Amino acid sequence: MGRVISDITVSADGYSAGPNQSEQRPFGEDGGDGWGSELHAWMFDGADENRAEIDQVAAAGAFIMGRNMFGPVRGEWDRPWSGWWGDDPPFHAPVFVLTHHAREPQPMDGGTTYHFVTDGIESALAQARAAAGDRDVAVQGGATTINQYLAAGLLDELRLHIVPLTLGAGTRVFEGVPPLKLEQVTARGASRVTHVTYALRP
Repeated sequence: MGRVISDITVSADGYSAGPNQSEQRPFGEDGGDGWGSELHAWMFDGADENRAEIDQVAAAGAFIMGRNMFGPVRGEWDRPWSGWWGDDPPFHAPVFVLTHHAREPQPMDGGTTYHFVTDGIESALAQARAAAGDRDVAVQGGATTINQYLAAGLLDELRLHIVPLTLGAGTRVFEGVPPLKLEQVTARGASRVTHVTYALRP
């Protein structure tokens, strides 16, 4: 059985998205054009420098995400929506989306299928473990979803990609999470980001 890990990009003050998220600005007001241009520039403009970390993000055998990360549709599924990532999402594996509203699985190109889980984080993890086999399960986000898994003691490893800017408000990692014991496993600085990996200890 693989590990349960999480990768998330955060500002220096711990926010994974700025305030006022919307369909036009999925990462909120982060000082850029709304598409994570400031927080996530390291993944695009700095792709060569950060290739190992980018490849690691996509290496899991199954993924879990919150409904807010999947898309802007709230409440009942009242319009078609297949994620932010187009017809061929970058996951290439089963993705389990936490939601309160049932929906049939959505197969995509490239091996990604979205499964919609209505009975909580532990059920999503059990399904993701079964799908991943011996590979890792990645809890992708957003921060609210990661915080639920941290609070429940269900993560083995947390990888923070810390960008040198502050947002001052928004959605924050560790919000509402009880005190944790973290062991720093690796740390590497790059020009636009510092990558830090923590193991979660009992």
